[in-house]
Amino acid sequence: MKLLQKTGLVIALAFIVVACGKPSDTVDATEAAEVAEATGKTLAINPSTSQVNWRGYKPTGQHFGLIPVTTGEVTVQGEELTGAKFVFDVTGLKIQDMEESNEFYGKLWGHLQSPDFFDAANHPQATFELTSVEPYAAGAIADKEEFASENTPKKDSEVAPANPTHWISGNLTMRGTTKNIKFPASVSIVDGAVSASAGFNIDRTAWGLAYNDESSAVDKAKDQFIYNTVSVGFDIKAN
Repeated sequence: MKLLQKTGLVIALAFIVVACGKPSDTVDATEAAEVAEATGKTLAINPSTSQVNWRGYKPTGQHFGLIPVTTGEVTVQGEELTGAKFVFDVTGLKIQDMEESNEFYGKLWGHLQSPDFFDAANHPQATFELTSVEPYAAGAIADKEEFASENTPKKDSEVAPANPTHWISGNLTMRGTTKNIKFPASVSIVDGAVSASAGFNIDRTAWGLAYNDESSAVDKAKDQFIYNTVSVGFDIKAN
């Protein structure tokens, strides 16, 4: 297995971005950065084996699921990745903590597609484009303090991959808003194929997904809010 050396991989989300400060910083959304110049050979992503996972939290429960990756490509120069772009289908979002036959599935799915969250009618796709990459520094993940409840969001260190190799930075566009995020990822090249996985938290309100914003909760003890933190994970394959 050949680990990626210098220039990196883009993963988009979904969900899920100028890179945020030092590698020891948590994942913050900052202004969009210049997209990395891609040189070399282009590899297509495999939609059947690539997806983005999401998990949202509220004091009284959690919901989780996936968003499919529909198209995308990475560019390889020798043993390095020099660029990538991925497109996610927001309308293809799946909720995995309940059966689709459950009456609440349709209600929740419709609410997530509405202007309260993704506004999918006007913004059916999300994209992610690589801006930069740097080597991962062991023990560099800092955790954010969260309001404690029975469903406190998972910490950044808990959702990060077990053996990160790089810090990836990229522009994430959702709801017509583009922000740059930086997160730890594990990336490798095996026999000309690229694979990458990552896990990190984002603040949904940076992209306008502000329904029941926890910062506006007058009395958090009443549990009438949704955590702004959303956990995001991806598994990307390209060949």
